[in-house]
Amino acid sequence: MHEIEVNRNSHLIDPQLHIWGWEVPVYLFLGGLAAGIMIFSALMGDRFPLEQRSRWARWLPFAAPLLLSVGMLALMMDLEYKLHVYRFYLAFRVTSPMSWGSWILLGIYPATIGLGLANLQAGEVAALGSWGPLRLLKGAIGWGHDFASRHRRGVQAANLVLGLGLGIYTGVLLGTLGARPAWNSALLGPLFLVSGLSTGAALMMIFPLAHDEHAWLQRWDMGAIVLEGTLLLFFVVALFTGGGQVGKDAASLFLGGKYTAPFWALVVIAGLAVPLLMELVERGRKLQPTRLAPVLILIGGLSLRWIIVLAGQA
Repeated sequence: MHEIEVNRNSHLIDPQLHIWGWEVPVYLFLGGLAAGIMIFSALMGDRFPLEQRSRWARWLPFAAPLLLSVGMLALMMDLEYKLHVYRFYLAFRVTSPMSWGSWILLGIYPATIGLGLANLQAGEVAALGSWGPLRLLKGAIGWGHDFASRHRRGVQAANLVLGLGLGIYTGVLLGTLGARPAWNSALLGPLFLVSGLSTGAALMMIFPLAHDEHAWLQRWDMGAIVLEGTLLLFFVVALFTGGGQVGKDAASLFLGGKYTAPFWALVVIAGLAVPLLMELVERGRKLQPTRLAPVLILIGGLSLRWIIVLAGQA
């Protein structure tokens, strides 16, 4: 009876119970996106002096907590007992990826807001504090700007460490569920981290950054795309060769099975190969960058998580 309750009552096996729908891949995508923005915003602090940084590059750290909040809202919609979320913060379990993730998420808000405030100029801090919804927080904004500016290196380091943790966590969350062959891989953590770096760089490149900032992000993005493609190859090969018959069945979902067409069309070709080729041509011929390549990368990053989440429940 217990076996039936655990393994049969799934909308992908029996129609009575819904397991993971669109909410989880959206959460994983936005979490990876926030992680990429945090990491690159922190690295920019050493690469580009603050007084030479473009306005958009200085404000983009604030996008990370906003994106993460939307992702957490999607995750909340998937929870059965929404009022029990607080229980994650009543304990810390070293062996639990969800426990690690919960505390990482909690630390991201002060870290990213602090980095954003540290990047602002005096006039921008005053304008932010005078903006209608934030007027009551004017004193706190000024104090946060002063504190983060004095501890800029520590704030950058916190964003780098928490960003890496968030990016890896989104993959480890699935990779520890060994009962699902398509998720039972140690490569999911690094894969989702590298994908988060690529999508984070892509989102930042959509905005009108300075030429040197865009070129710097583009170099990082091209390296991330190559590494992501390599990890994807290893991921599929490892499933096929190291997981016995169930592993071969899981790998076949991407190699002739029901997810073959979307995986290769949306993730590999449209999300990796085409953007990489476009960026190589742009750099080689010194062309004006377009927004098409970053948009394709974002579509590919979302598709990757969507397909893997569905494949793990197939």
